Amino acid sequence: MTHQRLIGWGLGLTLTLVACQATSSSAPASPSAGTSTPAVTEVAAATAAATAATRSTSAATERSEDSTQPPASWQDWPILPTVSEAARAVYQRGLQLGNDSAAFSKVGDCGSSPSWFLGVFDQGDEFYRLGDYSYLSEVIAAFPGSFERTSVAARSGFNASSVFSPLWSDPKVCEPGEGPLACEYRIHRPSLAFIMLGTNDRWHKEDFEARLREIVEYTIERGIVPILSTKPDNLEGDGSLNAAIVRVAADYEVPLWNEWRAMQPLPNHGLQADAAHLTWEPNWFDNPVVMRSGWPVRNLTALQTLDVVWRGLTDRPPAQEAPTQFGG
Repeated sequence: MTHQRLIGWGLGLTLTLVACQATSSSAPASPSAGTSTPAVTEVAAATAAATAATRSTSAATERSEDSTQPPASWQDWPILPTVSEAARAVYQRGLQLGNDSAAFSKVGDCGSSPSWFLGVFDQGDEFYRLGDYSYLSEVIAAFPGSFERTSVAARSGFNASSVFSPLWSDPKVCEPGEGPLACEYRIHRPSLAFIMLGTNDRWHKEDFEARLREIVEYTIERGIVPILSTKPDNLEGDGSLNAAIVRVAADYEVPLWNEWRAMQPLPNHGLQADAAHLTWEPNWFDNPVVMRSGWPVRNLTALQTLDVVWRGLTDRPPAQEAPTQFGG
């Protein structure tokens, strides 16, 4: 990448840092009291259907369902992934390299902060309510410390190029010349990594897919299974960044969490007025009103994704199926 382009990426990141921090520190929008509840049933039913489909292949003896669908139809891909033989091979190689089977990393922007994303699941069950999703307590117990941990590869404003740039590394823990992604993988040694990028790539979307492929290849080379996530927004206007994410997941046969689809039945698709940040409520999965907001649905489907991938990689028996309606 040329020096000029690096400067451009740096300026774009600086702008998004300011925007992301300003929105995240303000009080998140709550769902309107007048919103009807059928959307809750619809997204829960979609999640349950995806859960049932994926858990039927927990042994992962065939190619991922995700990678058999044409990337052009990314909107219709299941919310939850399946696990391919290719992913299982990466996982086993990672264990031989010394990766921690009880650790996962987060790679992304401000939406990857433990204050918002998954952090409460390390704080004790008084901070969340699983309700009918009590089976997820097993996967929560399987990854202690990873939920609340702040990843050095997750920072406000990050895009797909930022994670390789030593400019954005934490000098307290990273080595000279080491980028955030390399640093995170070295110090945490995860077996899995949620890769949640794209929102801040809209200014250079022509470069996004190539950078994402570099991230996936770098992750696989280190025996870490990447879990790619679509993004809930469409700030680029044409859905091309999500299409690229799905295309990369299909090409490398790695798990895809279709977060975008999970958000579609929610009021305003789970987004605040800025069409970028999710609406907030606590992680009370037994409360139908709460489950009309973006953040609890994101955290629930992320936990379900982690559960499906963990079981598929380790040959654990399928968990019980998710209920058909939030709040039971």
